[in-house]
Amino acid sequence: MTELSKTYDPQKVEQKWYKFWEENGLFKPNTKAEVPFTIVIPPPNVTGSLHMGHALDNSIQDVLIRYKRMKGFKTLWIPGTDHAGIATQNVVERELKKEGKRKEDLGREKFLKKVWEWKKEYGSRITSQLRRLGASCDWSHERFTMDEGLSRAVKKQFVQLYSEGLIYRGKRIINWCPRCKTALSDIEVEYENKKGSLWFIKYGPITVATTRPETILGDTAIAVSPKDDRYKHLWGQTVELPLVGRKIPIIKDDLVELEFGTGAVKVTPAHDPNDYEMGERHNLPKINILTPDGKITLKEFTEEREKQGLAGLEGLDRFKAREKIVEMLKENGYLEKIEDYQNSVGQCYRCKTVIEPYLSDQWFVKVKPLAEAAIAVVEESKIKFVPDRWTKVYLQWMTNLRDWCVSRQLWWGHQIPAWYCGGMTNDKLQMTNGCSEIIVSETKPDKCPKCGGTNLVQDQDVFDTWFSSALWPFSTLGWPDETEDLKTHYPTSVLVTGYDIITFWVSRMIMQGVHFMGKAPFHTVFIHGLIRDITGKKMSKSLGNVIDPIDIIDHAGADALRFALISLVSGGGQDIKLAEEKITEARNFSNKIWNVARFAALNSPPLSPSLNKRGGNPTQKGGGELADQWILSRYNRTIKQVSEYIDNLQVGDAAKLLYEFIWSEFCDWYIEISKIRLYGTDENAKATVQSVLSYILEGTLKLLHPFMPFETEELYQQITSSNKHPTSNIQHPTSNEMPDPKDSIMVQKYPESNEKLINGDIEKQMDLVFEFIRTIRNLRSTFNIVPGVKIKVFIEKELGATTQSYIKTLAKIAEFEISNAYPKHSIISKVEDIEFAIPIEGLVDFAKESERLKKEYNKLAVEIEKVKTRLNDENFKKNTTEGSIAKENQKLKEYGERIGHLESYVSTLQ
Repeated sequence: MTELSKTYDPQKVEQKWYKFWEENGLFKPNTKAEVPFTIVIPPPNVTGSLHMGHALDNSIQDVLIRYKRMKGFKTLWIPGTDHAGIATQNVVERELKKEGKRKEDLGREKFLKKVWEWKKEYGSRITSQLRRLGASCDWSHERFTMDEGLSRAVKKQFVQLYSEGLIYRGKRIINWCPRCKTALSDIEVEYENKKGSLWFIKYGPITVATTRPETILGDTAIAVSPKDDRYKHLWGQTVELPLVGRKIPIIKDDLVELEFGTGAVKVTPAHDPNDYEMGERHNLPKINILTPDGKITLKEFTEEREKQGLAGLEGLDRFKAREKIVEMLKENGYLEKIEDYQNSVGQCYRCKTVIEPYLSDQWFVKVKPLAEAAIAVVEESKIKFVPDRWTKVYLQWMTNLRDWCVSRQLWWGHQIPAWYCGGMTNDKLQMTNGCSEIIVSETKPDKCPKCGGTNLVQDQDVFDTWFSSALWPFSTLGWPDETEDLKTHYPTSVLVTGYDIITFWVSRMIMQGVHFMGKAPFHTVFIHGLIRDITGKKMSKSLGNVIDPIDIIDHAGADALRFALISLVSGGGQDIKLAEEKITEARNFSNKIWNVARFAALNSPPLSPSLNKRGGNPTQKGGGELADQWILSRYNRTIKQVSEYIDNLQVGDAAKLLYEFIWSEFCDWYIEISKIRLYGTDENAKATVQSVLSYILEGTLKLLHPFMPFETEELYQQITSSNKHPTSNIQHPTSNEMPDPKDSIMVQKYPESNEKLINGDIEKQMDLVFEFIRTIRNLRSTFNIVPGVKIKVFIEKELGATTQSYIKTLAKIAEFEISNAYPKHSIISKVEDIEFAIPIEGLVDFAKESERLKKEYNKLAVEIEKVKTRLNDENFKKNTTEGSIAKENQKLKEYGERIGHLESYVSTLQ
């Protein structure tokens, strides 16, 4: 074996091995395997770059894929990107703006050509970054939501839903972004509480309160609650609309809240979803007062425009118009008062512009029939949410869905396959040589089936991005064709995603999967929390708290980043507070693994058959001495627990368990104990410990591979490069050559637990050894006993020869004396029920150490008071997490125990 370098350098390893894996097709499904395990990647936006959320999500997926691949499944992880309609169009429009151009200057065809050019140049950025993370996706299956196959699938989806009466075109209130100039679905609107005002306006005998006085121009009624007796005498009467002069009725409707404002509200059906519903019930006119870019238009006003002096409002921005209208109301005596008001304001999820409820002709999906089927598969446990608490969130959302607006007023996207006989522009059908018939078809029709006309113009709108990505679990497998991939890998297995897109994406995939495929698209949805900074704030460039995963990979390595993130994943799916210290801890762990492999390489080269025969093979029969039996027991128990954790999607627990086993049990305790025999003269004993070291190291690398793929591959190839390893049939070429692909660690069999080697009694014996060593070391440290000085220990009963030999070596003990008659000035302590004493006379300066321990006692007493003060502070309890409070309580407990020991120690010295 080539000697390992003193330190691990991820930069020399990672790209080398990823290239090897990808070029040799190791990410593709194993054709010999029978049981499929399939994951579809939540497709990142083609405009995006890797952020910590992506890093977490894809690290979890990669753990599952690599684990299942090693377990013998036919694994397929499908990668791809989303065309991200609004985001991508905005990016390219910004580029044009630098040249002093608008998309309209190019026209649709040339603009789309420009977008495709941009996608070709920049669209692979995030997929190259996923490679750097180590994502073992099958790149031969890579898809893009606007590639030819997926475009055909979206057309099929729309046409079929339309033919089934589940899609319709209608004029309804939608969410409108005046900046992006497009419709948005309900879940594309983000709400934020903002300080605003409540304006009280007099409409003759009645006063109403509103947060949007500019929409007064579109009022067509005043509404009161039928339960509100204050206004009973006004039911059915009319009032004059301030500033406009139009007569509008006073109606009663159950939607009105008695507690809001005065209990009377203005009704603007064209600019508020609740008002729209009231307008439908009471047959009210719908007056649009805004242009698509959020400016006032008086096109639906005639005489009021000049007669009432409204002309000056024409073309004003909606918020400037608000100021002007408030001023006019005040001047004309209509404004009664203004109050401060905290209001929930909807914003575009892309550009953060305040959205406008807007009356517009759009395409809608009737979601109720689809939602009912999607609810049923979850209620019948055909889909399981992990953690289970997200099941309730999903079901509540699906129960209250409104029809889904799927048309977007963009150029970049899947153009809606609907044609209008006679043409169409600006929401108005143009009756030019046509009958206004709408023809929905996957391909352009030759003529109108109703009138035979040939002046057919395709709808200019495109589909909501989520409409195409809702097909992702089966369109990526070849649907609508009956491909082998579709037969083999649908339904997929596990969907891994954050809770923030349950409503955006998960719900819609379930609806479309059940409807078009007759089966749920996956059996499990694994929901993880979101990455936040150490204070719990969302990471954002504006706050300056973003941690770039590529920067972390550059200086600490992908393995360290992956392990740090995965180890923070909790079973409850809580958000993750990421501190850079966690990355440092994972990087140190990476170094620890490298060092133990280096130690094993120097002290336990690949064993020849004769050496195996001489030392025996304790890895198969559970032989060797106590420490060997212990590490074999712990190793096999770890295999069992890690496998159970991953099978149950408890990846964070699996990572933490591996960390504890590798760092503490294998690297620290077993390696330290192994040195006794490795540096001794008994060749048989040396051979035994070498055999165990090699066996545990190789198996541990396999256990760890799904979490830290790069370093484990490098080490696995190094430790198995010289000879056939005693625990495998692998023969590797020289270190200057790359191995045979079949010898990669990622296609080796995942370790299986040998339950015969798990021995609770042995583990208990060794726990006693470790506790004795820890206790004696702590006492030596507490009393400043020189580290190299060997001490004598009095103990009340025999521990056993092997047990005592371990303790004597690692705790620097000259001898044990079986006696309960302790010399004066002895430190007396206990491990479990066994009492022992360390005589310290001649080893310790009593006066000096007594003074030092008193100072430590006083310092600790101050810290205890600080912790108590924090725990009694109501503001602290209100503004911190339960975990932080638990840490403070644990700290208080530990301090209390320590101060009790100090009292005893000072007493001994005096």
